[in-house]
Formats: sequence, structure tokens, C-alpha cells
Amino acid sequence: MTLVPDTSAVIDGRVSERFADGDAERTVLIPEAVVGELESQANAGYDSGWSGLEELQRLTDLADDDDIDLRYVGRRASEGEQAAASEGEVDAIIRDVADDNDATLLSSDIVQSEVAKAKGLAVEYVEPEIDTGGELPIVEFFDDETMSVHLKTGTQPKAKRGALDGMSYTTIDETVSSEAQMDEWADEIESLARSSNEGFVELSEPGMTIIQYEDYRIAVARPPFADGIEITAVRPIAKTTLDDYVFDDHLRERLLERERGVLISGSPGAGKSTFAQAVAEFLDDNEYAVKTMEKPRDLQVDDEITQYTALAGDMATTADSLLLVRPDYTIYDEVRKTEDFDVFADMRLAGVGMVGVVHATRAIDALQRLVGRVELGMIPQVVDTVVYIEAGEVHTVYDVTTEVKVPEGLTAEDLARPVIQVADFETGTPAYEIYTFNRQVITVPLDDESGSDTGVNRIAKQEIEREIRSVARGHVDVELTGQDNAVVYVEEGDIASVIGKGGGRISDIEDRLGIDIDVRTHEENSGAGATAANGAGGGVEAKPAGEVVQPEITARHVVIRMDDHVGETVEVRADDEYLFTATVGSGGDIQISRGSAIAEELEDAIDRKQQITVVPA
Repeated sequence: MTLVPDTSAVIDGRVSERFADGDAERTVLIPEAVVGELESQANAGYDSGWSGLEELQRLTDLADDDDIDLRYVGRRASEGEQAAASEGEVDAIIRDVADDNDATLLSSDIVQSEVAKAKGLAVEYVEPEIDTGGELPIVEFFDDETMSVHLKTGTQPKAKRGALDGMSYTTIDETVSSEAQMDEWADEIESLARSSNEGFVELSEPGMTIIQYEDYRIAVARPPFADGIEITAVRPIAKTTLDDYVFDDHLRERLLERERGVLISGSPGAGKSTFAQAVAEFLDDNEYAVKTMEKPRDLQVDDEITQYTALAGDMATTADSLLLVRPDYTIYDEVRKTEDFDVFADMRLAGVGMVGVVHATRAIDALQRLVGRVELGMIPQVVDTVVYIEAGEVHTVYDVTTEVKVPEGLTAEDLARPVIQVADFETGTPAYEIYTFNRQVITVPLDDESGSDTGVNRIAKQEIEREIRSVARGHVDVELTGQDNAVVYVEEGDIASVIGKGGGRISDIEDRLGIDIDVRTHEENSGAGATAANGAGGGVEAKPAGEVVQPEITARHVVIRMDDHVGETVEVRADDEYLFTATVGSGGDIQISRGSAIAEELEDAIDRKQQITVVPA
């Protein structure tokens, strides 16, 4: 009988093993399509390609010893067929080789074998051998206090050891790891993960393999992705329950009363995932259906909690599947990119309780990462609880709500707006407010006693300065004298322009901002000193020359292109004389409506061949 192995049988080494007892088929035909597929996988850095090529070399040795008759037959797959290998194009070529040579197809691929049977071919299916045991080759570097081991070619092995509140990064072996040793460890780890039912390969890309084996998450990096072979193995050093943490018991009640949106935040290594695991098992123990979304899957949760990864490489697809499963709570570890926040928000708004793990150095930073990704008014519906973990302990818990009110620091009733209130969960004391002010989203700390310009003060000064500069030619200084009062200092020649006929212009500005403004000259500002003049007198620091631009005049606008400065606030000048201040729009340009006073000044400057420049405001 003649044997034709497919790619799966060659990769698994199931061909050469048949000749150990000398009773197997003597003729082996290797399809060139198999050789091409193995070569492609090896060139891409995949272990499977190298394993298959090693098996072909073993078969060649058997042929040299006259143990078998080995021939390479058929054609290689075309580039298009190779690209469509996952669609079965290469497998079809291999089946044709077996059919043309009246041979038996040997396969470890159940789909390939079933298709071949359906086409009337002789087929022998061999299941891959599964190793039910095995020891991690680097397990000797771990002790009870080791969280992670770091190995790299040409360096001494290091580890992070200790408790969460006192972790240290130390050398654990004086012997420098050679390239041969690192390569052997990497191969053994990957082989163990692929063959053992205690592990699996989470990610396999050229230069990087991520493996989950028992409690260990192992990243194996190889050149050219890394400058040397590197193995990083991480293992949780503690498995906790919520009883191990000190916090207000009302947090447990909050999680159980209904599905919530929770962000668990903290710096790397603070214990966020460990706390998330405790929350997951607490919810599961209280009869909630709990799932996880992880890439890689490394939360140490009970078997009752199913752990999902990115389906087809996309967490959005995983979310679509989970909505059909209908969990009560989903633990999302980790929420980092914009698409992660989108998926988190979509699932939460669909009614699923969500617990997300987020890197942040402060509790409020976790919430701010939603700003710009989720519509501001929807944030409390997406996240109503923020838990900040520090050194393995619950440090801060915030309650997130929304209310239509006048923000703290402002008094005019017409400034009422939706305000996100962030309060200490245990005491109910307000800590922050988040709201829009003149199209900007600001976060205002409510316990800031430093007296410096922060929050409302900083934004208010910026907005007042923007409004005044739109009508003043010279330098503008703003001084806040109260929550709803300010003094503006301008050039003497700008007083009339800023105040306007009968005070109409300044009244309009006051109404827009909700702040009373007193307009004065720079000479009346005792603290202004040399900065009262714009470019005049000694001791004045010169403004930067700025970027020269060529405005474009259209039928309706004067347009200044600033593609590299989207969102920046800039000053537009003519021969270094101030014209106006503007913010570069999302399209990368500044547009001034023709017919306006600003546009007329700009067009006059262009007509006079003045150099138009833009400098940061």
C-alpha cells in the first residue's frame, strides 16, 4: 500500500513513527504542496513549519537506510492557493495526489479526513497524541513569592518576588543564559503547551508566542521581533476572595442589587486582576451568570466561569457572541484601546453588568479615559462605580452619577448643564465634577485648596481671553477676582473696540460666559510690568516667529491650512502684529467667514503683502 500524508500528519510526526516496527507501508509519497506549506510556515516563524521540516528529514534518513521508498510528487500550490489554505485549497491538491496514485491518505485533520471519505478516497485518520502531563522547564525559577520570571539571551535570570506591597526585581541566578539554552527552553515550553491538555497557545505570530500553561502566562519573543530570545513567565502569587479586602460592605450590596458598570483601576502590578478574579467568583457564588473576556486568558477563576478570548482576533465579535449567551456580568480584562472601550460601553448599554480592568495611576484617570470615547452624558450609564487598587488593597471607591445643575464655581442660573458627579462611595463627599464648558470637557477637583489656577479658573481665563482677543488687536491679560468676576487688561487703543458702542459688545461677552468683566488698560495693572505692551519696551520676551502660512480666499471663507495642529489654539499675526486667536478645527484648518471684521483685517493684510504667521497661543 502506498501512503500519502497531508500537512497535519507530517507536522505531528505521525509518518516516521509508523516505521518503528518495520511492518508499515513501504512507499511514502510526499505532495510538493505539503513541502510548500511547511516552507511557508517556517519562513513566517511558525513552530509548525519547523516541526514538519524535521519530520521530512527523518523520512529522508529512513529512505537513505532503505527502510522506505520516499518520493516527492505533484505540484506546489500557487500563491493564490497558498493564501487560501484556510479555505481548503492546499488540502484539495493533496487529496488529488492520493487519488491519482491510488494511495491511502494519512491525516491528523478531522475535516480533511471526512472530506476525503466523502470523495471515496482511502483514508486513515490518526488523532494527535495529547500529553496529559509535563513540567514547565523553567519552573525551578519560581518559589512561593515569585510573581514573574524574566529570561533573555546573554543575561542573568531575574524575577519579581515579594508581596504586592513590596515587590522587588532581582537576579535569581548568576549563570548567564546562552542562546542555545534559551532556544531549548522556548521550544520545550511551546511544545508542552501544544501537546498538554493543561495548556494552549493564545497567540502565535512571527517573533512572538503567548502561551497559557496551568497558572502560568508565558510570552516567548524571538528575533527579529526582539533583539534576542526572551521568555517572560507570569503567575499569580495570590488568589483572593472579597473577604480578603477591607472596604465598605455596601459595595457588595451594590454589586448584587443589579447589574453594574465597574472599572477596576490601578498601576501595573497593583493587584487589579486579582481583585477582578475575586469579584467574578463573588458574583458567581451569588448566582449570577459570569463570563470573562480576556486576551490572553489568565484570570484564575473557578471552572463555572467560562473564559472567552478574542473571536477571530476581534473582541467585538466576542461581544456579539456573549450577548447571545446572555451573561449577567462580564469581566473584561483589560480595557485599553478605543475599541475596547467601545465594546465595554456597547455591552453595558445592552444591559450586561460589566467589570473592566483599566491601567490608571489615579482613580479619576480611569473615568477620564472614557471621555471622548463615550458621549459625556452616557458615562454614568456605562460606569457607575470606580474601584482603585493600590498595593493589593482597595484604596478608593467612587460613585458616579449625573445631575443637571450649575457646576461648582459658577453661579449664573443659565449655566446649568448636565454634570457628572464623582463622589467618595463610603462618605458621599463630592470629589470631582466633569462637564462641558464652551465646547470643552473639563474635570474639576472639588477639594483643591492649593489656590492655583485649576479647573474652572483655568478654563474661564482661557475663554475670556479668547473672546477679548477676537476684538482686540494688542496684548490681553485676564485676572479672575471672584467666582463670577474678572478684570481684563488691554491696550488703551483697544478699549473702545472691546467695550463696544454703549457697552453692547462686552455685555454680549459677559452674557455668553456668565462672568462680569471689568475692562482696563495695562497701565492700570500694577502686576503687568513690562508685559503690558506687545513687543514694545525693554525686557519684553519676544514671541516666537511662528509658522508662515498662505491663507486661501474662497467665496465664503478665508482658510488657513494647519494640518499638523488639529485642536491647538493659535494666534494669527500679520508682520508679527496680532490679528486674532483661533482653534484649528478637526479638518486641519482655520475658517473665518468673509465679511466679518477679522476676515476683513486678514484680507487687508494679504493685500498689503504682509507675512501671515501662526504661533501657539
